[in-house]
Amino acid sequence: MSEVELRQLTTQLFAREPGLVVDALISLQGTPTLPPAAALPWCTCGNCREMATDAERKCCGRGPDHCISKLPHFELYCLEDGYLRLHRQYRNDVLVLGEPREPGDDNRQFRYAAYRQYIFWQHGALGQGNHRVIPSCCVWRVRDKYPDPQGQYTGFVPTI
Repeated sequence: MSEVELRQLTTQLFAREPGLVVDALISLQGTPTLPPAAALPWCTCGNCREMATDAERKCCGRGPDHCISKLPHFELYCLEDGYLRLHRQYRNDVLVLGEPREPGDDNRQFRYAAYRQYIFWQHGALGQGNHRVIPSCCVWRVRDKYPDPQGQYTGFVPTI
């Protein structure tokens, strides 16, 4: 494959999967060092917490200095109130949904919007019924910012 063809392919991949840009930049900087003693055997970033199911025990796979949940883009796309509010309003308008009225619904809607934004940022549009597991470190950053009043979280729901 020529260099021009390789550049075109890379451009197409980055357009389809925007999250790959971060992966490529990190790989060019070298392999991140792993934490000296991760509290969880499946975590390499040192920011994950225990999850309810085995399917949810997923780490971003990066070192502590490159954890996805600590990236500025994660803050902007997944934790910025104004950005998520626009996402929610647009989604409500398109799907003709009303605003939540029960206590705790606002944070729940922000959490779900943040999860949708993460998936779109890292994987692009997946389509209905196509689910991906969000790394524990990212899930807990979102849960910490938008907690459930009773501490009850749905977790990952696999496609049937």
